[in-house]
Amino acid sequence: MCKFTPFAILVYMNFFDGISGLEWLAIIALIAAVIIVWRLILRAIAHMRHRQEEISAINSRRNDPAEYAFIVNPSKPGAQQITEHILAFCRAQGVPEPLIIETQLDKDGEACAQEAIARGAQVIVAVGGDGTVRTVAAGVEGTNHPLAVIPIGTANLFARNLGIPLKLDDALRVALSHGSRRVDMGCMSLPDSHRAKDRRGHGFLLISGIGFDATMMAATDPRLKGRMGWLAYGVAGMKHLFDRKQIGTIAITDRDGDIHTFRDVQFRTFLVGNCGAIPMVSLMPEADYSDGLLDFELLDTDGGIIGWANLAQDLFYQTIWGRSGKRLGSVGSTMDHMQGTHAEIWLNHSAYAEVDGDLLSQTKHVSIEVHHRSLIVRVPRKPAQFGVSTSTSLSVSKSEQ
Repeated sequence: MCKFTPFAILVYMNFFDGISGLEWLAIIALIAAVIIVWRLILRAIAHMRHRQEEISAINSRRNDPAEYAFIVNPSKPGAQQITEHILAFCRAQGVPEPLIIETQLDKDGEACAQEAIARGAQVIVAVGGDGTVRTVAAGVEGTNHPLAVIPIGTANLFARNLGIPLKLDDALRVALSHGSRRVDMGCMSLPDSHRAKDRRGHGFLLISGIGFDATMMAATDPRLKGRMGWLAYGVAGMKHLFDRKQIGTIAITDRDGDIHTFRDVQFRTFLVGNCGAIPMVSLMPEADYSDGLLDFELLDTDGGIIGWANLAQDLFYQTIWGRSGKRLGSVGSTMDHMQGTHAEIWLNHSAYAEVDGDLLSQTKHVSIEVHHRSLIVRVPRKPAQFGVSTSTSLSVSKSEQ
């Protein structure tokens, strides 16, 4: 056992007496860097193990000889070749030839999904990015028909959050076999809109919001997005960092049904999450797809670029530690987090709203609610892990309803 003799204590005190303030900061920064790197290494190891388990689970799945309909976004690069590959894959797996329905400017994924169900499809497969998946899910929600996803978009956030493979053949194996979970969907409506669809509501799976995030979506150049992917949103956002803040009243209904009202609130953006992970950032670490709750996060900054820099550091902090909250001593930024089943927002001035990155109209009034476990999604994990029956007597209706 180490003993602190008077001589050792004297040496110890002299050593630290000789360290300047800048050297102390350097030591603290080094310790913090080591902790962050260690946590990242642990996450990478966990991800590798999860991936190995996922591959094993996919390879052990049984094909489901159901009637399939693939809803394809033809605007995605290589969509035609992917469709041909899907048909060949189905033939090789002994699956009945599926319906192929393409989205159009006047027929979105929701309408295509409804058409597929009317034509007898039992499993609806969305082939596209998060926008296509969102609209197809809106047509499948509440029908007890499973939704499968073939992710061929820019970010594919829904697939990433649920562990759905990004490789085409692996995603097809998941889509064509038993194994599902029920997840929540959010719904955002704009009661003051002249469009019936806005008033009825737009379903969402990921993160929606009003304010800076939606303005950033509106300002993003589609051609730049095609070249840079999701980084194009950051380029557009830089132009609007110092736009006028939103001011309004926010009412949130918590899990117990109590309503919390906040008046004359100033904010940059108000986010609503069914999940909380986007590339490199966890906006809402506590968000859970199936808990019957939405995560609400109000973000604000003061002090110009310093405030935005502090907000970025706070987001990085909660991404590393996996829990909501700011860094100790953070100033110039606001991150207020709350969970609930419903939120209502009334703004003093009109602002853009968005659902899963799809831009909606400008509005002064937004209503958001959760639809608990209203969607069945085919995922890589085994059915028993998500509480889904494994009965196969009626390949879809008994195994995945």
